[in-house]
Amino acid sequence: MSFQLIAGHPALDLVNTLDWRFGAKGPEDLLTSYDDLVRFTQQSKLLSLRPPATRSAGARALQRSTELREALAEIFYSQLDGRKPSTEARHRLERYFKEARLRQMLNWKQSPRLKWEWPAHAINAELPLWALALNASDLMTSEAVHRVRACDNPECRWLFLDTSKNHTRRWCDMKLCGNRMKARRFKARGRA
Repeated sequence: MSFQLIAGHPALDLVNTLDWRFGAKGPEDLLTSYDDLVRFTQQSKLLSLRPPATRSAGARALQRSTELREALAEIFYSQLDGRKPSTEARHRLERYFKEARLRQMLNWKQSPRLKWEWPAHAINAELPLWALALNASDLMTSEAVHRVRACDNPECRWLFLDTSKNHTRRWCDMKLCGNRMKARRFKARGRA
């Protein structure tokens, strides 16, 4: 299975892995296994390797990654809806961001420019979680965070970075929700 990476940023694509979050039929989780999590981070170009994982370690990494996803979702949707996010979500994000940074080390061999890297002892089942957390941290501490939008389809509301010239993008993907919503409006006008 291939993920639809349309958000313009892996942290937003991560939130979008709970598809139809606001749909009448209920959400569909696209991250149902550790393999899905690894495939998502690889497809997002956050990791190129597959970390070794026992069944229980993989399950724990998946569970913690979905916690990160839901904390990100609460923060972003709260901000977009003009609400204050919960203290719990903010603390959870901070905890994951700090934990991920503590797992990295500076590579001093690339003098004068240093680079954060994952040392060999950090290559374990939690690596996808840490890569996602650092990626989300980068977005949330950048100016780009002000361009985060939600799809205008009320059942979809997938997140994306609005990089359009006038910052007026309305749909997660014009081929998906854009055409779907235009067809609904056209049909409604025909009935009126």
